[in-house]
Amino acid sequence: MATNDGGLLQAFDLGSIFAPARAIEDYMDQFLDTRPLPENLRAAIRYSLFGGGKRLRPILVVRACEAVGGPAEDAYPAASAVEMIHCFSLVHDDLPAMDDDDLRRGRPTLHKQTNEVMAILAGDAMMALAFELITSRIGDPQLSSHIARELSIAANDMISGQVYDTLPQSSAEEDPLERLGMIHRHKTAALIRAACRMGAICGGCSVSQLDALTRYAEFVGLMFQVVDDLLDVTATTEQLGKTAGKDAAQAKLTYPGLLGIEQSREEVDRLYREAIAALQPLGPRAQPLHDLSDYMAVRDR
Repeated sequence: MATNDGGLLQAFDLGSIFAPARAIEDYMDQFLDTRPLPENLRAAIRYSLFGGGKRLRPILVVRACEAVGGPAEDAYPAASAVEMIHCFSLVHDDLPAMDDDDLRRGRPTLHKQTNEVMAILAGDAMMALAFELITSRIGDPQLSSHIARELSIAANDMISGQVYDTLPQSSAEEDPLERLGMIHRHKTAALIRAACRMGAICGGCSVSQLDALTRYAEFVGLMFQVVDDLLDVTATTEQLGKTAGKDAAQAKLTYPGLLGIEQSREEVDRLYREAIAALQPLGPRAQPLHDLSDYMAVRDR
């Protein structure tokens, strides 16, 4: 059992929830082996791509595919691609010109392990490799194009969210909570939304199934970031595997900063319940997504 002290109390089996992670990692590993890359670039990519992490986004791809009746294997190319985009974003976020962080997943960030030039280039390479993987490993051209479009939209939304967060063009009249929601819907939730939609599309979903999973992803994606904001002020650096308290130090907009800790926990509870309600039309096959929501709501890192 686990609790986030905000009214949620759930039991879940992490091993079962994240069971597809190993197969996805093997798929990415095999794909990288086929690419003729400079060895120092390959090593930098591997350092970032296989350096731990929850694999949440690729797991969402697989579980969304299964939720609409598709086999997990059909989702592996899309799952691998979304993880490459996610890892690219982390490498670039950590750079001195961005969040300037020295620690990621309990290890030195890539620019500390290598140098800034290699970190920039490795991030660039992972972004390009994601789309190469989609177009080379998804045999149906129409499906490949659809998946690439979903991922490219999400990647651009994620980049826009970073701009909204770090290079804002806001006015004094703008409501801070509305601006914060816009940042998080782009910076964090867009890739989670794409993961669920890509998985559903790989599984041959109906329009109604895609709509249900899109709604689920929008709620759970925002919930994930509210929890992240809470952890930044309640967890330690050792727990997080990255520097705690950076949001406050950089005077960033956060849910705890605007709403306080207790009201932020209430928002997690609300978004969780909305996400679970969105899954109801999908029936028992969506149980793994329900379990993922439980985990995301009460995670401690």
